[in-house]
Amino acid sequence: MIVYSGTKSDFLVSVEADSIATEIEENIYKKMHRCTAQNEFRSWENSLEYMYKVLNDHTIPENSGVAIEYNIPQTSKRVDFIISGYNEQHDPNVVIIELKQWDKVNVVEGQDALVETYTGNALRKVVHPSYQAWSYAAMIYDYNQNVQQGNIRLHPCAYMHNYRKDNPEKLEGAQYREYVEDAPLFARGEVAKLRDFIKASVKIGDDKQLLYDIDNGKIKPSKSLQDSIKSMIEGNQEFIMLDDQKVVYEEILRTAIQCMSDQKKRTVIVKGGPGTGKTVVAINLLAKLTNEGYFVQYTSKNSAPRNVYAKKLTGHKKSSINNMFKGSGSYVEAEKNIVDVLICDEAHRLNDKSGMFHNLGENQIKEIIDASLCSVFFIDESQRVTLNDIGTVDEIKSWAEKEDSEISEMELVSQFRCNGSDGYLAWLDEVLEIRETANFDMKDIDYDIRIVDSPNEVRELILERNRVSNRARILAGYCWPWIKAGQNDTNVHDIKIGNFEMSWNLGNTSTFAIDESSVNEIGCIHTSQGLEFDYAGVIIGDDMRFENGHIVTDFTKRAKTDQSLKGIKKLYKENPEYALKEADEIIKNTYRTLMTRGMKGCYVYCTDKNLAEYLKECLK
Repeated sequence: MIVYSGTKSDFLVSVEADSIATEIEENIYKKMHRCTAQNEFRSWENSLEYMYKVLNDHTIPENSGVAIEYNIPQTSKRVDFIISGYNEQHDPNVVIIELKQWDKVNVVEGQDALVETYTGNALRKVVHPSYQAWSYAAMIYDYNQNVQQGNIRLHPCAYMHNYRKDNPEKLEGAQYREYVEDAPLFARGEVAKLRDFIKASVKIGDDKQLLYDIDNGKIKPSKSLQDSIKSMIEGNQEFIMLDDQKVVYEEILRTAIQCMSDQKKRTVIVKGGPGTGKTVVAINLLAKLTNEGYFVQYTSKNSAPRNVYAKKLTGHKKSSINNMFKGSGSYVEAEKNIVDVLICDEAHRLNDKSGMFHNLGENQIKEIIDASLCSVFFIDESQRVTLNDIGTVDEIKSWAEKEDSEISEMELVSQFRCNGSDGYLAWLDEVLEIRETANFDMKDIDYDIRIVDSPNEVRELILERNRVSNRARILAGYCWPWIKAGQNDTNVHDIKIGNFEMSWNLGNTSTFAIDESSVNEIGCIHTSQGLEFDYAGVIIGDDMRFENGHIVTDFTKRAKTDQSLKGIKKLYKENPEYALKEADEIIKNTYRTLMTRGMKGCYVYCTDKNLAEYLKECLK
């Protein structure tokens, strides 16, 4: 949806009349039923004055199309500025411009395409403007049928009109080069260069025809996107389905295609414990349905699995496939049934509200069901690990009924983690007093579980195992604060136990689970949930102890920097019994989740000696 459209001459007249921002504001209210914040209104007034300077050139056709605030379908993302027209050969061309008012920007080392700047009243990490412009163009091309069939050429760029470049310019350095090459970066004093970039593609006006084509394009994945994800899945051992994974996959595939045929809304709930292959099925569905020409997205609350699986599929290459992977808060303003199939992994982690301050939307489950014709939820209720996690089978059913979505349930039971041992999972539930299972020991269970006497021993075992294939990691309960000053420095040790010291996983990477050097840091629940290793080393902190013959949890021993139990103290004052029950479930689920990340083995150190002795006894 385009908020404002006109010809170049219309745009110039509106800017000269000081009415352009008001026109956009009125259109947003009319088309999106949303009021405009004052800072957004001022940003239009400021940035569009600069675009007036750029377009105030008689060699840019007066009847070229101009669009402002193009809302990319199926997303909450809006393209700032578009200019459309034809080149000398009458090929259709569209210039996409990402406008930024930033005047100071810092490079972020070690993380792909990120920079740091002051925005939203704080210093934040955000994507590089060239990456942003390139990704918007990639999204439009990959999913707009009119762009594909009309061979409309997209030319993204970024214009930082308040920013003065250095020589050499750090935002055009080696780590950003591949994005800047595809989407050039223009800054203060480079009006002439930006004009030349536009004029290279737009020499003949189109009277807004190309804008109309884009705005009315049917959502359909491009052939190149279909071919790309198909080739990434084929031959990749990690995504081969076995046993009931294949059965569940085929049944969901049949249901999804039926939804496309009769346009009836359906919701599929797939229950499965750790290692049953929920994500393997999800990724295969994403690839197959996309290859069939349907619009499909994979969503999860936790960014770690999204980042890791996107990287496993694409390697280190820049790829628009990343646009298939979305956060669970992406559907707050989505149109009804805009996505053909929406696959929600780790559904137990879904929240009521979305956004940085948990103040957007109504309920993520509702929004996912509402945004898709076919919604698929993969869930393990025993992996609820924060107070904000609201994903349960009953909650999904409740919203599906309200949305008039037909419900079906399936289950993945075959265990492919923990050496295929359901016995280990049952033993773990028994000893952590999560549920009674009658598995009191590990006799005849083929899984390398050890309770060790020092965290140094955990580290030695994991370093040794990791040398084989980079598939071993150390994890810990969140009982040690994350030292802000050392978030990107492995030499700043957050976790100290006697003569043992290590850093939490670094803040300058989003793929801890597969980074070559991250075996030297300790991951937490947020960087490991939804992922698996061959071996996991787990450090259990003071938030779980063994006293008077029972497992005892203690939320007061959690680090203040942990957000998992945010609000528990207030809840404890209001309703102590309920607060303790909630905290107990979350702490036990956290360690259950950490201790089931290893497919072949788990090595555990407990800061509480009584807990260590109890676990050793349970292994006999």
